[in-house]
Amino acid sequence: MRGRILKGIGGFYYVFAEDRVTYECRARGIFRKDGIKPLIGDEVLVEPVQDNEKTAGNITALLPRKNELVRPASANVDQALIIFSLGYPEPDMTLLDRFLILMGDEDVPCVIAFNKNDLSSVDRNSVYREAYEGSGCRVMFISAKTGDGLEELKECLEGKTTVLAGPSGVGKSSLINRLWPDAKMETGELSRKTKRGRNTTRHTEIIALNGDTFVLDTPGFTSLSIDFIEPPDLRLYYHEFDRYMNDCRFRGCAHVTEPGCSVREALSRGEISPVRYENYAALFRYLDSDQSRRIRDKINRSAGKESIDGRKQKCDL
Repeated sequence: MRGRILKGIGGFYYVFAEDRVTYECRARGIFRKDGIKPLIGDEVLVEPVQDNEKTAGNITALLPRKNELVRPASANVDQALIIFSLGYPEPDMTLLDRFLILMGDEDVPCVIAFNKNDLSSVDRNSVYREAYEGSGCRVMFISAKTGDGLEELKECLEGKTTVLAGPSGVGKSSLINRLWPDAKMETGELSRKTKRGRNTTRHTEIIALNGDTFVLDTPGFTSLSIDFIEPPDLRLYYHEFDRYMNDCRFRGCAHVTEPGCSVREALSRGEISPVRYENYAALFRYLDSDQSRRIRDKINRSAGKESIDGRKQKCDL
């Protein structure tokens, strides 16, 4: 019987099968022998076993993966929904760009949803919309409190497997509960002192919202490492630059201080968002810093002297 792994805890895998029953499963020893580890989101074949106390089974085969993410460790993802808040906590645009870079490295399409739209203004929203629609992402402004934009969001999620990403406290769980009350995701309150969210999601798992709609809930992140990227390669993750880069005076222009830079000329003409450019410049300076170089050297040493596959070397700061 075909199924999908929703979560894995203590050597057990919980598989939502085509009979709409969730089975507690063990993976056959052949997977360990072959060095294969089942991932959340894997499509598998399950063999139910007789057990009077619980619905149990064995995973007998892993079906081919469409894709595989390193963080969160998961498979067969269709898109990422990156949720940021327009109120408390205030949005950190550089952190948002780090999310986009990581998902872009995995070739996962991104949808950006700015929650708590009821705390924002039309002018502020226009700045963010212009900045991030230029990056190629779909951008939404929503409110779990008022319901604004939630029908559009639900339509975007239906029939897909979506990774939920974003800092703690932005309302990820509240949004899903509002759209699908049966999900019953745990929610938390903001810290009164720091105005930051407290993590209510402690492990990654997929929640089956209906027969063909799944969301992969992840713990909130406060920092994401992009140290696997060499500074000259950062520009490749900013697609707004693509049409201008070949016209720079110098080949390999970093678009930060060089004269004759077509990207910065486009910025001055208003053709590139200042929000995105400032994020790029800040991240470039970080990657070019001694701290980032030390981290990359450490990654190089841990990988031996072989070429580094950035997908396998990502780590938190």
